Amino acid sequence: MSGNDMIYDLRDKPPIVEWILLSLQRLCAIFGATILVPIVVNTTVGEAVLSVPVALITSGIGTIIYVICTKGKSPVYLGSSFAFIAPMIAGFALGGKSSIFSALMVVGLVYVAISLIIRVTGNNWINKLLPPVIVGPMIMVIGLCLAPTAIQEIGLDQAVVSWKNIVVALVAFLTTAVIAIRGRGVLKVIPFLIGIIVSYIVAAFLGMVDFSGFYAAHLFEVPGFYMPFVNYDFNPVALLTIVPIAIVTIVEHIGDHKVLGEIIDRDLIEDPGLNWTLLGDGLATFVAALFGGPANTTYGENTSVVGLTRVASIYVIVLTAIFAVIFAFSGHLTALLAAMPNPVIGGVAILLYGFIAVNGVKILIQEDVDFNNNKNIVVAATMLVLGLGGATLSIASGDLSVSISGMALAAIVGVILNLIIPEREE
Repeated sequence: MSGNDMIYDLRDKPPIVEWILLSLQRLCAIFGATILVPIVVNTTVGEAVLSVPVALITSGIGTIIYVICTKGKSPVYLGSSFAFIAPMIAGFALGGKSSIFSALMVVGLVYVAISLIIRVTGNNWINKLLPPVIVGPMIMVIGLCLAPTAIQEIGLDQAVVSWKNIVVALVAFLTTAVIAIRGRGVLKVIPFLIGIIVSYIVAAFLGMVDFSGFYAAHLFEVPGFYMPFVNYDFNPVALLTIVPIAIVTIVEHIGDHKVLGEIIDRDLIEDPGLNWTLLGDGLATFVAALFGGPANTTYGENTSVVGLTRVASIYVIVLTAIFAVIFAFSGHLTALLAAMPNPVIGGVAILLYGFIAVNGVKILIQEDVDFNNNKNIVVAATMLVLGLGGATLSIASGDLSVSISGMALAAIVGVILNLIIPEREE
């Protein structure tokens, strides 16, 4: 163990059994969001545009690419990006699948180009642009913007909620919380995995799990890859619809690394450096699009698991990525995870997303942000209202359409306010 409070720090390799369990736990935490992107896109357009197994594979491969680019110095897991859902749907209407994957490859190249620029200019300006008064509210917005998702998965946003949903979510939440607080030994570091398994079993007994997909699946299934110059040719028609979103996701990328850096007590913007993290994210997105997968992005669920379990081991990240690829080729394993009832994930998500928000408050306290200074109040308050209020800024001109919302909009406005509002005179 290093000087921080991690049970397994970045370079620590857990014993083999713990290593496997920790990796399976991480996979369960990111699985729901990773497969949700292709499900939402396919449901919206009415046909299979993205493949769930391909999304899993490109998530795993992308994470390994990221780990290589950052030399194993950042415990980030990459999964399907939600920011591109609406642009992909719009892009499909313009030019079908080929336009989506062509544009996403360009998005990856944009990341790579910006990483090269940052390599020349350095990282110092990033830290000056994002002081604690901006980073704290930014992190709070990330967690609290995800909160409605947990509520929807449980069904608490409905007028009438099934008692089964409440029971399963409660079992998932309480099991995870109790083990996280009172667990000993190996249980202490796998509270989410235990919570998911126990609540999954309860849901099965209550008749909430549909195993038909499991029975119909094959032991080995080859995912439906969609390769350029084999299945399609380059189509630039949706570039202006999809590529500008890279600006938004780069802001999210920086925010996520700030959050994770605070949790593991390392400045990831400095080491491995934003140039390397962006390069890894960009190459991962390029490769994902190359195989017919969605764009990749850093996952807040992974950040929460790192914080709550105090496991930042890069070995766990890599094995999780390998498991994601293996599961994608196994019809039975994929079907089991896909059959997981929403309240199971909703119950543990309360802790996952809430932890991110609390960590934002923690940063404000640790950095002694002075809220007797009205400038800090104006910056933080504006960010919270814009980020949590559902504000969206849309720019449209011809085929060009960019929407900035949530954490990205809050961060951009916060940075501008912090720069233009003069400091208080003593």
